[in-house]
Amino acid sequence: MGRYTGPKWKQSRREGVDLRDGTKSALVKRNYPPGAHGPMSQMRRLSGYGKQLREKQRAKRIYGLYEKQFHTLYEKAVNMTGNASVNLRQLLENRLDNIIYRAGWADTRPQARQLVSHGHIQVDGRKVDIPSFQVKPGMKIQVKPSYLKKAYWTEQLAKLAKAKKEQPSNVSFDPSTNILTVTSLPNVEELAVPFDPTLIIEFYSK
Repeated sequence: MGRYTGPKWKQSRREGVDLRDGTKSALVKRNYPPGAHGPMSQMRRLSGYGKQLREKQRAKRIYGLYEKQFHTLYEKAVNMTGNASVNLRQLLENRLDNIIYRAGWADTRPQARQLVSHGHIQVDGRKVDIPSFQVKPGMKIQVKPSYLKKAYWTEQLAKLAKAKKEQPSNVSFDPSTNILTVTSLPNVEELAVPFDPTLIIEFYSK
């Protein structure tokens, strides 16, 4: 199955969270799931399995992953030392496309994924065109020099420097060189993401 290309507003209403990263919210006028029985669904209580499934689907759609990709991250998380729920959140946040988005180099995660897949990004001086690439502490991320003259990057980096966007605590941006350095693993406590990774671990562990 290919990536979902339908209306994001419908998915936003299904999951109860805005997925478009835009100024308009899909939940202002219709804060209930799509479909003929959408308004009535708020009166129904979800089973334990239903709650776990919705958390998994919500996380998948926020980060834009296929089911196989998401399950692979789950397997990595449970095989790592430490809390599997924290591991899963860190693996999601350590994706190269997500770091580009969090740093403000892209306005949405889909846009960040496109920038990476089109070869705009280098990690430690080498081109990386895999959005799911796991970035480790100490790695340096920058725009490929030949792309810096493109209108998108001249405008985006200038806007970023002027706005002085607050960066996540695990990255450091040097505007003089346009290099983004990952200093540590992400602090999942400071990241407001509307899903519970514990329920996702429970869903897959059955």
